[in-house]
Amino acid sequence: MEEREHRVIEQILELLRDPRDGEELEPARRLMEFMEEMPGGFLIYRAGGGEEILYANRGLLRIFQCESTEEFMALTGGSFRGMVHPEDLEEVEESICRQIAASQFDLDYVEYRIIRRDGALRWIEDYGHFIRSEAMGDVFYVFLADATEKTESRRREREHLLREKEQSDRERDRMNREHNRQLEVIEGLGASYDSIFYADLEKDKILPYRLSSRTEDLFISPSRTLDYAKCLQQYILRWVHPDDRERVVRETETDYARRRLAEESAYCINYRVLDGGETQYLQLRFINVGQGDRPRQLVLGCRRMDEELRRELEQKQILEEALHQANASISAKNTFLSNMSHDMRTPLNAIFGFTALARNSLARGGAESRGAMEGYLNRIEDASRQLLDLIDKVLTLSWMDTKEARAEESPCCLGEILEEVRDFLLPQAREKNIDFTLDCSGVRHDAVYADREKLSQLVMYLANNAVTYTPAGGSVSITAAEAKELPHAASVYRIAVRDTGVGIGPDFLQQIFEPFTRERNTTLSGIHGVGLGLTIAKNLADLLGGAIEVSSAVDHGSTFTVTLRLRTQHAEAAEEDTEPPACHRILVVEDNELNREIEVEVLTTLGFEVDTAEDGSIAVERLRSGERWDLILMDIQMPVMDGWTATRTIRALPDPDLAGIPIVALSANVFESDIQTSLDAGMDAHLAKPVDVPELLRTIKEITAR
Repeated sequence: MEEREHRVIEQILELLRDPRDGEELEPARRLMEFMEEMPGGFLIYRAGGGEEILYANRGLLRIFQCESTEEFMALTGGSFRGMVHPEDLEEVEESICRQIAASQFDLDYVEYRIIRRDGALRWIEDYGHFIRSEAMGDVFYVFLADATEKTESRRREREHLLREKEQSDRERDRMNREHNRQLEVIEGLGASYDSIFYADLEKDKILPYRLSSRTEDLFISPSRTLDYAKCLQQYILRWVHPDDRERVVRETETDYARRRLAEESAYCINYRVLDGGETQYLQLRFINVGQGDRPRQLVLGCRRMDEELRRELEQKQILEEALHQANASISAKNTFLSNMSHDMRTPLNAIFGFTALARNSLARGGAESRGAMEGYLNRIEDASRQLLDLIDKVLTLSWMDTKEARAEESPCCLGEILEEVRDFLLPQAREKNIDFTLDCSGVRHDAVYADREKLSQLVMYLANNAVTYTPAGGSVSITAAEAKELPHAASVYRIAVRDTGVGIGPDFLQQIFEPFTRERNTTLSGIHGVGLGLTIAKNLADLLGGAIEVSSAVDHGSTFTVTLRLRTQHAEAAEEDTEPPACHRILVVEDNELNREIEVEVLTTLGFEVDTAEDGSIAVERLRSGERWDLILMDIQMPVMDGWTATRTIRALPDPDLAGIPIVALSANVFESDIQTSLDAGMDAHLAKPVDVPELLRTIKEITAR
């Protein structure tokens, strides 16, 4: 076979050099005539040098939209390199070389883009064969097909099948032999479909035109015809995924195919097959190639579509998620606008209405009008406060969405904060005859470090919500308890706000903290609001490094529990030993000049020798250069190199004495996650700012005594 191919290509090249007559060249001349009529492209070019094009058939000219060989040569520069898109050329040539090196006798296959004469980009499938001979040199002969659109290819296949069916029974065997000879050439064109069949629905027959590994076992030989229904049934049972079989059976049935093709010229079925346990995605395409209103003659093409269908499914999922998010956003916006429109207009209407009544009363004059006016002004004030509360909540939530929202620590008393909340809401509770209590008996360390304002706001939102939704005669309680004491002068606190109010349904509990949501709107509940209070409370809990949980039952009330980790203020006895350990040299690593100055002053007063560094990288380099200290106080947030990175770098030093130097974090970051990160980085302890001198001395003594 290889020698025959060499001989045919040599004869074609000989004809190109010298188009003389001769019986020995007649097979090559007929093959060239056939090549010229092929629907796809055929190309011969030199394998070396400039890859000069020796022959291009008319099919290739059509792919490039060229009217003549001269126009094609001008467009491509007369070389294979000029055909390939510049961005694809290097990869294409490397792929061809690899495939030839692997097997000189197999077809090499590559895909690449071309630029047509009209500037359009098209994808090409390229099946090539490398030939080496002393007579003709090294050349490639290549079959090419436009993989972007298969319209022209399908049209020629349809016409071929129609012509074949028009032949008499006497001509059928001859046409089948001719068809098989053509198929050998068409296989090299790399058409989209790996299996192609002709089907006659009237005769219930199917004829193979091209077979794949999945379909070849259905036919003894490519020329044998089978019953259409029986063939598809065997194929479906053998290959199609069990979950897709029922649908594929229905959509390949004869009557179904006729109905679909009577309405449209073609339709596709996408399905899965199981091949050796692997799931593959395929497409079966039905094309009507018959005449008249009743579809009878079909072409069926089967191809793999794994990547296309996966991309389609991924895109569908992305679109569905985007649609869901868009609908959720629209729903939230509509709910917000609806609630805001109603709950803002209600106090505004009151303001305008009572203002008009006050003016009328003022116009009438008299002692009675003075009393009425005072009542109107009180109602106007109430409505104004209600409106201000709505606006304040919207602005607060907007501010919390910015990067400026953060918690600051300062000394405060937890009991005082809770008492202030209770005292503020107590008049409102008494007005509704609600029993409002506060219990802090479970708190052992009342003095803490916290963001006083945000902690007060958090409890206020929860307690106000409880009083608002608890009917007359009910009860509301605030309970604070110290759950457990932690190392480094910290404790876990739980603050629970309980009520005997209307409660919350189980479905709404899932979205209780989402903005602009209320289980019942103002009109139904008679309570004004836009559903932002609990959202703000949740954000405040997050800012404080805590968590908030809720349990509730309709008509039985609700319990909101906030869990916080707070540093405690330990009162030290006056006689406590504040003497420093034996004199040590300490390096303070701190980027803030004011903090650095304070820490140096405190440590120097205690008798330590103190050096400073402005960031972690300076401290690391000074250690590497030979300077020695007994302990390092390391800030966390610093430019150039932060404290955690500096500690990990020091611990990785090859000198064990340097790598083992005690390092204590001294930072305003005091959340549990910050402390754990410090310990994970290799620090010996984590202390909070501002400096607690007794605790600092205790920590230094503990570390240096190890």
